[in-house]
Amino acid sequence: MNATSRSYASEAVGSFLLFATVIGSGIMAQRLAQGNLAVALLGNTLATGAMLFVLITMLGPISGAHFNPAVTLIMRLRGDISTRAALGFCLSQLTGGLIGVWIAHAMFDLPIWQISQHLRAGPGQWLGEGVATFGLILTILGTVHSRPAWVPASVALYITAGYWFTSSTSFANPAITIARAMSDTFAGIAPTSVPGFIGGQVAGALVAYAVARILFVEKAAA
Repeated sequence: MNATSRSYASEAVGSFLLFATVIGSGIMAQRLAQGNLAVALLGNTLATGAMLFVLITMLGPISGAHFNPAVTLIMRLRGDISTRAALGFCLSQLTGGLIGVWIAHAMFDLPIWQISQHLRAGPGQWLGEGVATFGLILTILGTVHSRPAWVPASVALYITAGYWFTSSTSFANPAITIARAMSDTFAGIAPTSVPGFIGGQVAGALVAYAVARILFVEKAAA
């Protein structure tokens, strides 16, 4: 397998495990929390943050560990990857992620095919997704610039915080937004709510890219 194929496989496997974690931990948390949504969200948060740390540490050297079309978009704008690679990454992320969602359903003896009924709409939630994705991209670009070894921890901690400080619980990822529409569980989102979330995510990512170009200026060679 060549380097390009390995990077696509890395994005697919990482998205599979990440999306399965988001959905599976949401199902488990809801079952154990006995109606306490705060406890359920806490369980969902901790599992997602922990898995992000593991996946970025493990797969970062292979593909950069995007697992997120918004991250891939910014890396394309930076010139870090080609357009063809970016499209391959996005397809791998969505494909691996959808399989992860369906496997999560199967693990908990739920119907594999589902459509979420969980409405998440309105300007506040769209703004929440914009802020969540802005912070995620800025975290990645800033940490890559200043402390590259800290990227896994920084991203994991940011998403852990984002679950709690944003109105939308920080999806911050177009692929996972689409995949979560295929799960009528605690972590799901109704298909009609998806476009607003993705619009907020793309806008937040682009603003973060512009801000990062101002803040994180490379030092000139001596």
